[in-house]
Amino acid sequence: MSKQSVDCLAFKPTHLKDALALSRQAQWPHRLEDWALALTLSQGLVAVATEPAIVGPDAAGQDGARVVGTVLMTPYGDDAATINMVIVDESMRGQGLGRRLMDEAMALAGSRPLRLVATREGLPLYEKLGFRETGIVLQHQGNAGPAPQPVTEDVAPAGAADLPNVIALDRQAFGADRSGLLARFAELGAVTLLRRNGAVVGFAALRAFGRGKVIGPVAAPDLDGAKALIGSIIAAHPGDFLRVDTTADTGLGPWLADCGLRHVGGGVAMRRPAPSPAAPPPPSTGAPAITYALASQALG
Repeated sequence: MSKQSVDCLAFKPTHLKDALALSRQAQWPHRLEDWALALTLSQGLVAVATEPAIVGPDAAGQDGARVVGTVLMTPYGDDAATINMVIVDESMRGQGLGRRLMDEAMALAGSRPLRLVATREGLPLYEKLGFRETGIVLQHQGNAGPAPQPVTEDVAPAGAADLPNVIALDRQAFGADRSGLLARFAELGAVTLLRRNGAVVGFAALRAFGRGKVIGPVAAPDLDGAKALIGSIIAAHPGDFLRVDTTADTGLGPWLADCGLRHVGGGVAMRRPAPSPAAPPPPSTGAPAITYALASQALG
């Protein structure tokens, strides 16, 4: 039998249905709409395997092509980029295709520092590519129950005029300009604000994703602020299937479990520095903010 050839091509909307099939094979929860949103915010590649043409009375005389791998690179200006949706068809694993897709995605990213969330199985490859572990991501999900304590902070829905404040807080917390991503999240879902002494000091985004809705990103000045933001969303969606991705150092895990969102897995947060010296980010202003949920994981 002739060996199939594999080409890496630009990820286009016409590839979305095949990508969805791959994510279902991997038992990921993404809907077609989730893939489409990620692609609008990203550049990406698909690996396409072409089978040799079959000649015979039932053959059309055309080579058969199928998508056997995906990767997306989501840029945040020149500050940083995330690598998302790295999937290789189970029949093609162990042949170096994951490395090939990563090499292509890193070339797309250029000189940007990179971030990703890895499975334990992917760690050896990512470490070879210069990524280093920075923390453990904890995925919490389930049908929302009542929050353990009532929300006593000043939380309220954001309006269109609040988006610049949200973007500024997110840049301070995340360290990169994610204005395009946040504008899309605000358009597709809802954003809740936390105010103290009249000033906006935190926010939480909510949008449809997978089996239900995902809360994130969340930026808050402290643990109580994060609980107030997330708790207000949980209280407004009793019984809904919700997901929050956080890290162990936030201290949110036990509280989320008490709210009905149990720990079901996660991944390893990793970073790869820029290949060449980059200009330092501008100094932050305002109250310190902590990122309590990872938008990159919300995409993928």
